[in-house]
Amino acid sequence: MNVILLSGGSGKRLWPLSNDVRSKQFIKFFKNDYDEYESMVQRVYRQILEVDPSASVTIATSKSQASSIHNQLGDSVSISIEPDRRDTFPAIALASSFLADVKELDPEEVVIVCPVDPYVDIEYYEALKQLEAVAASGVSNLVLMGMEPTYPSEKYGYILPSSLDHVASVSRFLEKPDVDLAREYIGQGALWNGGIFAFKLGYLLEKAHSLIDFVDYDDLFARYSSLKKISFDYEVVEKEPSISVVRYNGSWKDVGTWNTLTETMHENVIGKGILHRTCENVHIINELDVPIVALGLDDVVISASPEGILVSDKEQSSYIKPIVDNIEQEIMFAEKSWGSYQVLDVGEESLTIKVTLYAGNKMSVHYHQNRDEVWTVISGRGKCVINDNERLIGVGDIVTMQANQIHSVEALTDLQMIEVQIGKDIRKEDKIKVDVQ
Repeated sequence: MNVILLSGGSGKRLWPLSNDVRSKQFIKFFKNDYDEYESMVQRVYRQILEVDPSASVTIATSKSQASSIHNQLGDSVSISIEPDRRDTFPAIALASSFLADVKELDPEEVVIVCPVDPYVDIEYYEALKQLEAVAASGVSNLVLMGMEPTYPSEKYGYILPSSLDHVASVSRFLEKPDVDLAREYIGQGALWNGGIFAFKLGYLLEKAHSLIDFVDYDDLFARYSSLKKISFDYEVVEKEPSISVVRYNGSWKDVGTWNTLTETMHENVIGKGILHRTCENVHIINELDVPIVALGLDDVVISASPEGILVSDKEQSSYIKPIVDNIEQEIMFAEKSWGSYQVLDVGEESLTIKVTLYAGNKMSVHYHQNRDEVWTVISGRGKCVINDNERLIGVGDIVTMQANQIHSVEALTDLQMIEVQIGKDIRKEDKIKVDVQ
């Protein structure tokens, strides 16, 4: 299979564990067969390769999320980077052009597009192979997967097939309804639209060229930020006359809110937490190094991270996004391709963070114009370079970099440092990378 996984959005409905850099798909909630926690993107990527070890997976994502993907899936994973967020049609067009021009995929090959964050079993990926087969047959230009509804949901758009056959042409699409209308749709045989498509690569490229003026992948990438923000559904799906839908009646959950996510968790407490016997249907997800104790609560989720603390009724938790949109603060935790960092303290003219570099990784060579930095090694061994002067560092060593001094650090083992940034203008933009020949 050739699969494009759409990994966009910030997932703010899972605040405080998610932020603009660390989206919901990178948070480790789920246990695998080895009793280890894994994230949504790790789970989906693993499941695809279990069903089809030769599958080619490309992740379409924003530049800010690329480091997290490399951190969790390794450096060899294929990524189509979006310069900024322009919605699903531009993202799919760019990823398809990437497959054609960079990966050199044949235009007759079938491509499957699906979101990165459903909670599904292996049968879902077997259904993707059915989707691929229908698209390869050429019966339609575009093939969708429609989920058999389990309740009258207001969250999804609906697909009305022309018949109750397993594969049918699409009569029409129905917008997200209220509960009563959703019940009526289901009575007519409508299916949930889960945002899963399959098509021949050549079809999508032809469609993209007809709607966007570009030459090739490099040209599309260069003008990407000027493209109109529009979804694939509105720009392509609802205008396509030759379209089929494949029914899927297996397990499928959209875990975009705390309410739905807690339904998939294997235990009620992750991290340091104590649930008193007077609690019922309560979940604690705690990334802080202090305990959370809950007493006498029903149907509540408690989540804590360096970003903040949430205590919410589970049903009400789905309405958190507009509240979080109004919170302005430093991003307190992020995964990078080389490791991770956590903000410990924000002062008027200082910023203190804990930096973790994995063995064999190193930071980019860079300097700052408006701040000094001090590193204190608290575990592991590494090698730092300041203005071409190289030295080995270990536990207890202190390294000072003045503004405009070019520096980098490489981890010889897993390396942890406390970094203190000092200056009147501490911003992420004040990091100037240096090309190293």
